[in-house]
Amino acid sequence: MSTVTTVVRETKETQVTVELARGSGVARVDTGLKFFDHMLATFARYAGLDLTLRARGDLRHHLMEDVAITLGTAVQRVIPATAARYGERTLPMDDALVQACLDAGGRFYYRGPLKNRLYEHWMRSFCEHSRITLHLRVLRGKDSHHLTEAAFKALGLALRDAMVDSGVVFSMKGSVSLEVK
Repeated sequence: MSTVTTVVRETKETQVTVELARGSGVARVDTGLKFFDHMLATFARYAGLDLTLRARGDLRHHLMEDVAITLGTAVQRVIPATAARYGERTLPMDDALVQACLDAGGRFYYRGPLKNRLYEHWMRSFCEHSRITLHLRVLRGKDSHHLTEAAFKALGLALRDAMVDSGVVFSMKGSVSLEVK
């Protein structure tokens, strides 16, 4: 049984609560934004993360950014110290073909872009707070819905691969974990 981590973020603009555990991908998400809820539940399903997320906010931008910060922080906490660390998936969805390559080794870097600026910002904020490096490439496609959904699915599958507990630390430095205060 996996340990559940809870992260709460409350500002003048938003209230976000995330409960997260490595599991089977069961998600209960309520942000008030139906497509965003679908993307977050899709990500959790493909990543193999059990997620309960409730969020409210004043503006779509603030809400999405603070969800990325909160969920990213929770994801960082559930990555095992002996994680396989690397993951890569290329995912087709109708006209879209998107590749996600990531390193869950504790250093933030993001390279996109996605066509939708809010989801592009979400990816960057998520990567910063989960402390992962993500290279996201749109190889084909024009439909913004398909491109965004393919990106969340590819990210989830790549993260699932990276979080596999290998039993050894994949770092020449001897550790990839960071103490969170």
